[in-house]
Formats: sequence, C-alpha cells, structure tokens
Amino acid sequence: MSKLAEFRFTELDLDALATAEGRVAIVVGSDGLLGKAGPRVNRLTKGALKRLIESERFEKAKEGEVITLGYPTGMAAEAVDVLKLTRTAKHDSARKAGVALAKAKGEAALTLCLANLPRASEIVMGLALRLYRFTPHKTEEDKAQGAITVACPKPDELEAACAQPLAIAGGVHFTRDLVNEPANVLTTSEFASRLEALAPLGLTVKVLDEPELAELGMHSLLSVGHGSASPSKVVIMEWMGGEKGAAPVALVGKGVVFDTGGISLKPAAGMEDMTMDMGGAGTVAGAMQAIAARKAKANVVGIVGLVENMPSDRATRPGDVVTSMKGDTIEVINTDAEGRLVLCDIMWHVQEAYKPAAMVDLATLTGAVVVALGHENTGVYSNDDSLCNSFLKAAASEGEGAWRMPLGQAYADQLKSRIADVKNVGGRAAGSVTAAEFLKRFVKDGQPWIHLDIAGTASTKAASAFAPVGATGWGVMALNRLIADNFEG
Repeated sequence: MSKLAEFRFTELDLDALATAEGRVAIVVGSDGLLGKAGPRVNRLTKGALKRLIESERFEKAKEGEVITLGYPTGMAAEAVDVLKLTRTAKHDSARKAGVALAKAKGEAALTLCLANLPRASEIVMGLALRLYRFTPHKTEEDKAQGAITVACPKPDELEAACAQPLAIAGGVHFTRDLVNEPANVLTTSEFASRLEALAPLGLTVKVLDEPELAELGMHSLLSVGHGSASPSKVVIMEWMGGEKGAAPVALVGKGVVFDTGGISLKPAAGMEDMTMDMGGAGTVAGAMQAIAARKAKANVVGIVGLVENMPSDRATRPGDVVTSMKGDTIEVINTDAEGRLVLCDIMWHVQEAYKPAAMVDLATLTGAVVVALGHENTGVYSNDDSLCNSFLKAAASEGEGAWRMPLGQAYADQLKSRIADVKNVGGRAAGSVTAAEFLKRFVKDGQPWIHLDIAGTASTKAASAFAPVGATGWGVMALNRLIADNFEG
C-alpha cells in the first residue's frame, strides 16, 4: 500500500534556507510581493529571484504556475521553485498550485515557505494528492520520498487546519491503491480483508459470505460470480458519527475485481484494464476511510459487492433468468453487463436494512458513458433534483468533473423482456442511460438516489488534475463534500 506523504510543520528559519537540501519553494503574488522568505532567498541568490519576478516570464505565468531557478548560487538546494499565487486565490487554485509543486518536487526533499496565506491548507492538500506512487510490484529499489517541511508563521495552527484535508487525501490514496492492484492480488477475499482492516478507525465492518447472500436472496449478485473460484462477498461498513437513530447516507459500490465479460467474453485487447472494474467499491472504501479518519458528524453506511466475472462450466449463460433480492426476475442477455446485477441486490439490501436518507451508487458501469463524456466527467443520474444538485455542487467545488444525464420511460422500455420482468441490457443506443434505468427499478418509491457511472474517470491513461497516470480516486472528495455540506450536524 502506498504511504501518504509526511509533512512537518515548523516556524520559518531564515538562516536555514542557505543550507536546505533538495528544493526550496516560495510563494510570490502576482504583484511581485515577497513574504519573509523571499528577501532572504533573493539575497542568497544575488538578486536572481528579483530578476525573475521582474521578468516577462513571470508576468506571463499563470496563477498557480511554478517557475524554477535551477542550482541557485549561494544555496545548497538544487532548485528554488517560485509559485505564483495571490493571497486571494480561491481554494481550487490553491489546491492546483500544490499539485504544480508536487510535479516539480519529484523525489527530492522540499522546504515549502508559506506566508500567512488563507488557503495554505489547500496547497498542502494539493501536494499530498499528487505525491502518489504505486510501486509494490516494482523489483528495483523504491526510492524514498524526500521529506516535506512546511515553514510558516503559525505551524501549530496550520497543522491543525491540514488534519482534515490530509485525512481526505488519505482516502483518495486508499482508493487509488485498490483500483491499481492487479486482480491476482486483490481477490474478493483480499479486498474484504483490506476493508476489515479499517475497523481501528471506528468503522463497524461486516462481511457477508455466499451462504448468507443466498439466504438474503441476492441471486442476481451471486449469478455474476458463479464462474469464478473466488467467492462472492458483500462488505458493509458503518460509520455512526451523527445523531443517534438518524437515517444514514448509503454509499453503494460495484466491486468486480476482474471482468472477463463472462461467457459474453470481452476482446483480448485492453482486457488487462478490467482490474479497475471494482472502481465503484474502491471509491466507497476510500470515502468511508476519509469520513472515519476525519470523524465526520454524520451517519454513513458503505456497502460493496465483491465478485469476479469469469467464464467456466458454472458461469451464468446469456439467456439465463435470475431472481433479484427484490424478487424481480432478470433475463441475462449479456453476461458482460454484470455490474448492474451486483448493484441491484446490494442497493435493495441497504434500503431494506437502513432506510437511508440518501443513496449514491458508483460503478465503472458502461463503455457508453465514456463515448458520451470521455474521461473528463462522470455520468450522473438521479431521481431527486435537490440531492443531484447538491452533489454536482460538491463535485464542482472539489474539481471533480460530473455531468447530469437524462432518465425517462422511453429508455426503461428498452429493457422489457419477453420471458422475465426485465432484461439486463437494452441494446446499443443510450447504453449508459438504460443501465441507469435498470438500477432505478431497484430504487424504492420516495428514496432519493444518485447513480454515478465512473467508467471514464476511475482510471485514466493520462495524468489527471490531481493524480498521475492510472487510478484517480475520483469521487472520494466529492462524496465527502456532499456529506459534509448536507448531512453533518
């Protein structure tokens, strides 16, 4: 598992800047004003800093951009990173500035000189989010990350202000670790064990095995894992930090640890990416870790269905009919549309057992949403305008792209089956919408609900706003913000 970067908060020692190793970073406003560290760095570099600030290069630099002075004369540091950022910068600009510093930092030690900036904690969070590496399967020596020293006027206050942002960043890293793991490591049993290991944070974690799932009637979920030697499991994580007896928010995640497509076998090209088909469950896990780590004053339940979709003599076939926990029968037209078969049962169970105030499900559900929205936005579907608008506001606040998509009876009609209550696919047209309509069938009347199709945003082939190539951890911050702004007492 990756380790969140460690930050040491200390008062600024001007004399130590000359001998600081690695990199030294200072913040300069668009007006060229320097904090306490700036004049000392300028003197040590024999005026190089002042020349930079007065240059056309600095004038044309964008807010949040880092300009580097390499191997500065008069300093032991290998570089001075000059971050252009005004005191009035908004939180998203400050966070992205931290990301820029992280990219410049690499593996070197960093002394970050922060004046009394209002958004200092967001800079630290941006650093923490971007300083992520997934290296447990690399055989060469894994170089340790250089230490990060944050020098500021009131270190105790800033350290306290950073506690919650760093807890959230830790949840994002946990999600990335889960999504990046190969399927031979992150089996259904290993996944469940990693979630059980969250209990010391104060979470109550329950693991339901196949006999219990069969007794509950989760035959739709169980049908997905019939072809695999890995046992299907459901894990429930409870955080009851809010008012006693208050209805919780339910977070529901698809956890297909590997998806071959089953009998409806996927093409070989790109199948290796299907290790990320548990991204919904990974996001729920990261959100629950963040919520517990920051001791949220809210009641939240996370439930994930962990299965593996494999072809074998026991696997579910196209044309089979399975019965959901709700009691609806489902004609399985395509075994590669398996995520909805997992979600429908755990969605029904969490409604029956917890009667949630709101329910949000997440899944790498369809390739169709990637065609529609690419890798910039998650598809958002909802039966409740107020809840949906609150989520979209939370996602925008955290810099996580999300776009509302339609629902409607015409789409639901595409799922009509000749021999069962419903088909699991509705044809090629509007595939992500018909998938959402399938799930909507398992939402009780009056239950506020959001479906998030994260197939395009859970893992990317290019670096994203806050993450290197690979798993992004998309959704952890948005879900945390939704709960903080709307469900905490």
